[in-house]
Amino acid sequence: MFKSLDPLLHSQLRLAIMSILMNVEEADFTYLKEKTAATSGNLSVQLDKLEKAGYISIVKSFKGKRPNTSCRKTRQGTRAFEQYVNHLKTYINQS
Repeated sequence: MFKSLDPLLHSQLRLAIMSILMNVEEADFTYLKEKTAATSGNLSVQLDKLEKAGYISIVKSFKGKRPNTSCRKTRQGTRAFEQYVNHLKTYINQS
């Protein structure tokens, strides 16, 4: 039986963000923008959606005089990502 895929993670950019965050302790906005090739506006909107869902935490600070946005996955986000991957596997392993 197929499991439903989390629509929040089924978005290409949100899935890319979570995939990156699964492999690092934290990532700043510039790093995520570079790795995903997203526009600043689109990345910002998608980060906001992930934060509102409780999948990531965002900390805004300054490095010198420059603003810095840092993102981390949460336990809830880690569980959601792992569940998403496991559900995908049920689709892949069907014969």
